[in-house]
Amino acid sequence: MKFIGLLVLLFLQFSSIFSLNNGLALTPAMGWNSWNHFGCNISEQIIRDTADKIVSSGLKELGYIYVNIDDCWQIDRDPMTKEIIPDPKTFPSGMKNLSDYVHSLGLKFGIYSDAGFLTCGLRPGSLHYEEIDAQTYADWGVDYLKYDNCYNDFSSGKNKRYPTMRDALNKTGRPIYFSICEWGTENPWEWGNKTGNSWRTTGDIKDTWDSFMEILDKQVGLEKYAGKGGWNDPDMLEVGNGGMTLNEYQAQFALWCILKAPLILGCDVNDISPEVWKIISNVNLIELNQDPEGKPGFRASKDGNKEVWAVKLQGNNWAAVLFNRGNKAQTVRATFSTFGFPYVGGNVRDLINDTNLGYHETYYETEVQSHSVVVIKLHVYCNKVNKFLGCINEEKK
Repeated sequence: MKFIGLLVLLFLQFSSIFSLNNGLALTPAMGWNSWNHFGCNISEQIIRDTADKIVSSGLKELGYIYVNIDDCWQIDRDPMTKEIIPDPKTFPSGMKNLSDYVHSLGLKFGIYSDAGFLTCGLRPGSLHYEEIDAQTYADWGVDYLKYDNCYNDFSSGKNKRYPTMRDALNKTGRPIYFSICEWGTENPWEWGNKTGNSWRTTGDIKDTWDSFMEILDKQVGLEKYAGKGGWNDPDMLEVGNGGMTLNEYQAQFALWCILKAPLILGCDVNDISPEVWKIISNVNLIELNQDPEGKPGFRASKDGNKEVWAVKLQGNNWAAVLFNRGNKAQTVRATFSTFGFPYVGGNVRDLINDTNLGYHETYYETEVQSHSVVVIKLHVYCNKVNKFLGCINEEKK
């Protein structure tokens, strides 16, 4: 018995080495990243101004707390210590000072590197320097690492390159959110929850309707792999960057919320229109994304260009996105039995307009504008059948 107990202990210790151990991402991350709007044209001043605006605008109170620098901040390595060096022209104060400033505002600081020799922007990557870089980031006070996949040595990201950085981050003892940007190459949803806090399921998003649709379609069936501590990542939000209509931006935001994707803004937060602000500050949709039940949404039905995406929420609640991909307005129906409970009825609420839509027995339908969405929350009333299926004891009043 003692021998068996020792084997169990050794197994638990051994297996814990090969998993991310940071206690983060119990709900999807929320924040901002520099890439979608600024690309390589970033600087210390842009990051400081962005952090200031996140606080003064109220984005921080809404939950957008990560301020993440993407590619092109690094310039070289120290010839002796091999430590990564920030570009002194664009980040003259250094990353520790910038991190301290972001933290002084009650925000968290994120950075970027690559599981290759070079980053996508041809700056020094972290391949073979994982422990040095991870400790450097920890010393700087980094809270979030986006880890890309360019210019690698063709070794497995699944079995080698991403686990190596995971182990290096664990070794520092600092909780650092690990964002795997592997582009879906080796099906990271199948192994990501043992390696990172989120994993990119596709290549980079572009600020176009076609790119948005291509990425959305690739999320079908991935919901079973994600949950508390690790999330499917269909890439950052393009909302506010100007390449899509407001209806399309509303659709992306709503669908990312129901998918339980990280909500990482990619626009210039110092130049947000009132219409864009209305989209990204919708408390009802943010609460949907951050619901403590921790279950990702799924495509419940598809009828040509009409789709319904649904998710189970905490308590006797469901939410659904009624989505019209077509080029003209159409009536979209959400049939409640497709959500997972065969016999339901309850109160329906419009989450975008924050209005009560009354009691509906088996379905809700409404006209949805072209390339747009209606988002509802269904509070289920229990009956004998769905109580057996897990509905909390609550009688219709």
